[in-house]
Amino acid sequence: MRRHWPEYAIEATGLGVFMISAAAFGSLLEYGGSPVRQAIADPMLRRALMGVCMGMTAVAIIYSPWGQRSGAHINPATTLTFWRLGKIDGRDAALYVLSQFAGGAAGIYVASLLLGGALRSPDVNFVATLPGPGGPRLAFAAEAGISFLLMLTVLTVSNQPRIARFTGLFAGALVATYITFEAPISGMSMNPARSFASAWGGSIWTSFWIYVTAPLAGMLSAAEVFKTIRSSAAVLCAKHHHDNDQRCIFRCNYAPAVRRARGD
Repeated sequence: MRRHWPEYAIEATGLGVFMISAAAFGSLLEYGGSPVRQAIADPMLRRALMGVCMGMTAVAIIYSPWGQRSGAHINPATTLTFWRLGKIDGRDAALYVLSQFAGGAAGIYVASLLLGGALRSPDVNFVATLPGPGGPRLAFAAEAGISFLLMLTVLTVSNQPRIARFTGLFAGALVATYITFEAPISGMSMNPARSFASAWGGSIWTSFWIYVTAPLAGMLSAAEVFKTIRSSAAVLCAKHHHDNDQRCIFRCNYAPAVRRARGD
């Protein structure tokens, strides 16, 4: 803990910033008193704009100096998947997860102070993730599916040294796409700590179990598929972006793989 506390603090800050961004853009685009909401009547267009904003937020966090240092998991399901793959120590994984939950809750608390009634309004509802008209079963399936595809994409791209530096862009693009098209089904979370933050902030616990179990099921399944296709040894590190000079606290094989790819 004495050596790795900066990474834990970064994970908390990263998800806190993500929640503030989600609350701010959600209020701007959905609050009935917002001039942007009044100007854009099409809900799909508003979701597309929200997707672009949150995808860019995710990319900015991943490629920031702090994100490059911690690996920018900002998601307990991501951290636990890399733990399952043997790339992160169990104590670090546990403290990453605790930090992510604490950071997400702190972020929504700060957002509630800044945004007040807009965030609490029924239109925004603390940007809570809730099942759509299809109900909890469909929401669970959708959450598991998008989490599976995200993690499989991250593992595929990040473990090819020639294109690994683009992992954050792939992840951001998927976040934007999911918010645009999948959000009406499940609310689009993929992140237990992100959903906890909104649920805690607004005391909105409807079907919260979905947003804990489905992302874990999807991402852990993606890890098993990747291991079957490529093997556990093919997982180089637990960072989204490793092509930098920040320290790495994980069980990392990225540098040797880069040297092999370059023929050194």
